[in-house]
Amino acid sequence: MEIIFLIIGLVIGFLLAFFFLKSKKTIPLEEVDKLNEEINSLRIENGKLGERIKILEGDKADLQSEIKVEREKSEKLTSENSSLKSDYSNLQQKLAEQKDELEKLQEKFTKEFENLANKIFEEKSAKFTEQNKEKLSEILNPLKEKISDFEKKVEETNKESIDRFSSLRQQLSMLKDLNQQITQEAKNLTEALKGQTKTQGNWGEFILESILEKSGLVKGREYSVQESLTTEAGKRYQPDVIINLPENKSIVIDSKVSLIAYERYISSEDENEKEKALREHILSIRSHLKSLNSKNYQSLYNLNSLDFVLMFMPIEPAFALAVQNDANLFNDAFEMNIVIVSPSTLLATLRTIASIWRQENQNRNAMEIARQAGALYDKFVNFYNDLIDVGKKLDAAKDSYEEAMKKVHDGRGNLIAGVEKMKQLGAKASKSIPPAALNRALSDEDNLLEKE
Repeated sequence: MEIIFLIIGLVIGFLLAFFFLKSKKTIPLEEVDKLNEEINSLRIENGKLGERIKILEGDKADLQSEIKVEREKSEKLTSENSSLKSDYSNLQQKLAEQKDELEKLQEKFTKEFENLANKIFEEKSAKFTEQNKEKLSEILNPLKEKISDFEKKVEETNKESIDRFSSLRQQLSMLKDLNQQITQEAKNLTEALKGQTKTQGNWGEFILESILEKSGLVKGREYSVQESLTTEAGKRYQPDVIINLPENKSIVIDSKVSLIAYERYISSEDENEKEKALREHILSIRSHLKSLNSKNYQSLYNLNSLDFVLMFMPIEPAFALAVQNDANLFNDAFEMNIVIVSPSTLLATLRTIASIWRQENQNRNAMEIARQAGALYDKFVNFYNDLIDVGKKLDAAKDSYEEAMKKVHDGRGNLIAGVEKMKQLGAKASKSIPPAALNRALSDEDNLLEKE
């Protein structure tokens, strides 16, 4: 503003100097008028400049006032900035302390929660495992017993088959010696028992019992002695021996044939006496055949007998002598459903029956093995299904555990983030969640917030 006044003064001074110099000369009127116009113009301009100066002075005052206000604001902001810097520094320090404490608390919480989750899982798993163990024991113990029984029966069957085949040859080789021994003993005893009918009967039963014992049959199971039976008419009979066969069949053995005439035959030295004794011997056998046929053992009550009866002659030579001298004797007996047997043929027959029984028992064992094998297979199927159920339950327990851990670590509002916020809000705690678990939980929640 002072510069403007200086310029105006210089202009006025210049004009005054110009007029002064001109006054010493003759100035034309036109120039004077022109100068006056210029002076008036300058005056008008000067007036405008004065007004402009006043306006600028007012603007200057306003600007100075604003500058003062802004300066005061700047000073205030500077003061506030210093205060904020101090507060920020304090907050940074406090935040660092809280962060350290928070990490410790998070680590503690995570560790405790994991311990708690593991404890719960271990308890549930232990309980589940114990229950499964008990259930498996309930399944496996009977299965084990069945397998043991199965192995035992197979072993017994194999052993029985091995013993049977290994002893068969030995038994056959012994059969000849046994027959010769029995025949010789019977011959010697026959010579000693001349005329004693009762003693002969007892001897026949003794020989029969001896053969039965050597046959491999079991008394009371495969055969019975002197069992009392009745016919449908109520008449009572007592067969010497009843041989039991598979399928509830039976064979009756009679040993009461008289050998008195045969004893006279072997003891006589006179040919006529021998011829007479031979005829009486054959007649005695035929008479006994008729008597045995009349008893009709097939009709006995509770006796499912075969259609023939075995008539036992305890002395082999007596049987051979009768057959040699009466060719139709054996066939006639057979027509009466009676088979005449000697010690050798009876023993062979009984050994055959014993073999049939062994085969029958083996078949029954095989059927029992097959039945138990089927039951064992069914048990195994049930056991396998139970194992599948156990696996499903274990998978379900694992899935439940993973779902529980997801609630702990993952997703917005997970448990770790929630308990951590409680700590930030002022909850007092002496332990912290492990950093790894905390970082996982917080980062997962932050990622979800960023996506939103």
